[in-house]
Amino acid sequence: MARWEPGARERLVLAAVDLFSEQGYDETTVAQIAERAGVTKSTFFRHFPDKRELLVAGQETLSRLLADGIADAPDGATPLDAVAAGLARASEEMGPVNRELGPRLRAAVAASAELQERDALKRVGMAAAMTDALVARGIGDAAARLASEMGVLAFKQGFDAWSGNGRTDDEPLAASALAALDELRAAAAALG
Repeated sequence: MARWEPGARERLVLAAVDLFSEQGYDETTVAQIAERAGVTKSTFFRHFPDKRELLVAGQETLSRLLADGIADAPDGATPLDAVAAGLARASEEMGPVNRELGPRLRAAVAASAELQERDALKRVGMAAAMTDALVARGIGDAAARLASEMGVLAFKQGFDAWSGNGRTDDEPLAASALAALDELRAAAAALG
């Protein structure tokens, strides 16, 4: 095991998701994850406090990117247009590894109540970051919360579509997330 080999964090996430899918979350140990990733247990703990945190790796970065995109949206942008700017900014950072990981991650989360809880908390964090960014733009609290929740749902639906099993096109995540947001806008308008 190379002690300082680059990419350890990403390898740990991939190893964990595969092990969670293969043998279940509860049956997977930190030692198994480290071994599969080709690192030591101490390297694991340098990157993550425990195995639960593996699946929310990058949440802070994702939330920051969403908020930065909202903050940088043009003056006069509607709340949903600002959310679209946040989705586009965050989506730029998602690449082939994220796309490949999507189906495996969904399977691991679906098989574990604890991971479902962590996933829900991740969505709450994303919504809070977007709400704060919208409020900072002068958007009222209720509108900011609603737009943020729509943004979280659009990101989730877009990511699921983008990383769907067997999908091989070169479409970026932003296209899928923005299309999902457009569908949600239309659905909201139809509510009357």
